[in-house]
Amino acid sequence: MGTEAPEALARLAGERVDHRFKGLPPDADGLTVGELAAQRRNLFTDGFTTPVLALSAERLEHNLALMETYATRHGLAFAPHGKTSMAPQLFRRQTDRGAWGITLAVPHQVRVARAFGVRRIFLANELVDPAALRWTAAQLDADPGFRFVCYVDSVRGVELMDAALRGAGRPLDVVVELAAGDGARTGVRTEAECAAVADAVAAAPTLRLVGVAGYEGEVPRADPERVRAWLRRLTGLAVDLDKAGRFADTEEIVVSAGGSAWFDAVADVFAELPGLSVPVLKLLRSGAYVSHDDGHYRKLTPFNRVPAEGALEPAFRLWTQVVSRPSPDQAFVNAGKRDAAYDLDLPFAQVVRRDGTERPATGVSVTALSDQHAWLRTTAEADLEVGDWVGLGLSHPCTSFDKWPLIPLAEADGTVVDYIRTFF
Repeated sequence: MGTEAPEALARLAGERVDHRFKGLPPDADGLTVGELAAQRRNLFTDGFTTPVLALSAERLEHNLALMETYATRHGLAFAPHGKTSMAPQLFRRQTDRGAWGITLAVPHQVRVARAFGVRRIFLANELVDPAALRWTAAQLDADPGFRFVCYVDSVRGVELMDAALRGAGRPLDVVVELAAGDGARTGVRTEAECAAVADAVAAAPTLRLVGVAGYEGEVPRADPERVRAWLRRLTGLAVDLDKAGRFADTEEIVVSAGGSAWFDAVADVFAELPGLSVPVLKLLRSGAYVSHDDGHYRKLTPFNRVPAEGALEPAFRLWTQVVSRPSPDQAFVNAGKRDAAYDLDLPFAQVVRRDGTERPATGVSVTALSDQHAWLRTTAEADLEVGDWVGLGLSHPCTSFDKWPLIPLAEADGTVVDYIRTFF
């Protein structure tokens, strides 16, 4: 990250605590975030109100270290997807842990990252909006140390980019996006079409072709064999474009893939890539690892297939409170769709706290979410009363971070040591 990053991050600590931030102690209003963090309040006994989402300090650190080690071990550069957290403090920790840069998805996210000094950005998306292109070009012209790469997947898109960028200084670096298959998301469907897009880039003085990329998570009916077959198409495309002289103007060729479900396959296939005419930047983009989860990615993580490499740990817990116990088989807590991810799985009841004692949430399950309530089913073995705190595990980090503009970072005993600001 750039030299401006520490100053920008320091300004976050100067932000005043007030009604904008859910779950924080009401008596903290008027304090700065830094002043509140310095008090090292306890999440359970020092005035935090439910619902409140907490991020585990220890598990966050574990996950950051594990993926740094994994990328290094496999010879991969790492640009974790920042859309997961949109938290500049976490971007800084990721780059401090050796990340090449940050992956993002839309221009607003790029503006956030640049405001906090991110010097290398991979935009895993097409960019054809003239205003966003001109802003990006101005950033490149103003900062010789800024590296920006984005997708292209059509001749029409190249034409729109070239028209918007006329008069810019440095050319904008692009990679051809190879689609994961027919009916998948964005990307060029055939190698012949990829060559046509590469020809269009070569004819556009405002653009420079620097590589190929795609997202294996969109492979239809994904399994190890299909994912690896598509990844070999991607690396084969890089080889063919290089043989055809398409990368003559670049100092390194970017080959990029890698969500959070198949990065083991990416590591394996990228290791097979032969030497090209210039060095290759093998860029992995997994993002959900930073907090991991208790549902979707717990089931899909590649570490389940390669346990010798380690294991990610779910770092989020949403603390809620029982506000109604209308029958022996039903209870309600005060968190719902406004607070918890629910697009992939419902939250998971994990623990119950009462009078300072924490125990497993035996016999308690979440069956539905309203806007501001979770519906709990309780069996005869459930010991649950109005006023109890219930800790919920969540599925899908990307739709957990976005509901909380300021997230307490808590140690295992509940001591809150920092607050993570998000920008969605």
